[in-house]
Amino acid sequence: MRLIRTSLAAIASGRAASGRAASGRAGTTDTHADGSVVTIGNFDGVHLGHAHMLEAVTREAKRLDLPAIVVTFEPLPHEYFSGDAAPERLQGLRDRLASLEAAGVDQVLLLSFDAELAALGANAFISDILVDTLQVRHLVIGDDFRFGFRREGDYALLQAAGLEHGFPLTACNTFDDGQGRVSSTRIRRHLQASELAQAGALLGRPYRISGRVVHGEKVGRQLGFPTANIRLGRHRPPLRGVFAVKVLDSDTAQRHDGVANLGERPTIGGRRLLLEVNVLDAAPALYGHHLAVDFLHFIRGEQRFESLDALQTQIAADAAMARELLRHE
Repeated sequence: MRLIRTSLAAIASGRAASGRAASGRAGTTDTHADGSVVTIGNFDGVHLGHAHMLEAVTREAKRLDLPAIVVTFEPLPHEYFSGDAAPERLQGLRDRLASLEAAGVDQVLLLSFDAELAALGANAFISDILVDTLQVRHLVIGDDFRFGFRREGDYALLQAAGLEHGFPLTACNTFDDGQGRVSSTRIRRHLQASELAQAGALLGRPYRISGRVVHGEKVGRQLGFPTANIRLGRHRPPLRGVFAVKVLDSDTAQRHDGVANLGERPTIGGRRLLLEVNVLDAAPALYGHHLAVDFLHFIRGEQRFESLDALQTQIAADAAMARELLRHE
């Protein structure tokens, strides 16, 4: 999958912004002379509802022998407008891109959501991005899709533009699992309640957080439970506590059972959100490796202990519980 990371200013000036492909090669904002099949959205979580829409995109792209392209944004629009009050993301950017690649997308156009893009009118978005840049030949959207300055763009506007510019429009109906609309908001609520099975059912896979292992304070090692500290960056996932997890080491392709703590470590005066993973019954060298952590079972909420001895005893109990929960996974 090719990633093109750019801004409206770069597109408007005809300059190629820096980007990278999934393989690490440089990308450009080149036009698509033969056309493309496009969808647009946040795609936070890339859940079953998203998969339904992406399947329509890739199917049409295959039929027309054109690239399947996702237009998405960084930061997400609601993060730009709401700042720290915005809902927590389901995925960091790397995980979002990995999920889109797994869905069969050929290219992602990642637009910087800034003041200029926020002020762009719906008609200008159609002409500048969809028509001039991507040469859209078929557009797939969700049935509730809105876009452009003050969300002025809707299905009717896109339908009229399609007639003018010659691209058909497919609106995918809301994906309902029998209990309601599958959405990032609904998944977020399940994760906040530590309902991992329910969240996983809507995602179509276990909830996952990925990141690079970095050096920490070595507190876990002092307690006899060395942990891999995974860098979260700006990503603040919508769950907290201690969990039984499966760990994939992307550098070695090895899989491990583990117990993970996602929180601020109140017993040792922590203030920064960390994901710490103790690999059970193994001591692999993980520094610098990229790990994908699948959250399978909730064990307990994060709590403050009166002493490191009490914390050590609880960690041993957590590890034993994780082994039991993961025995048949």
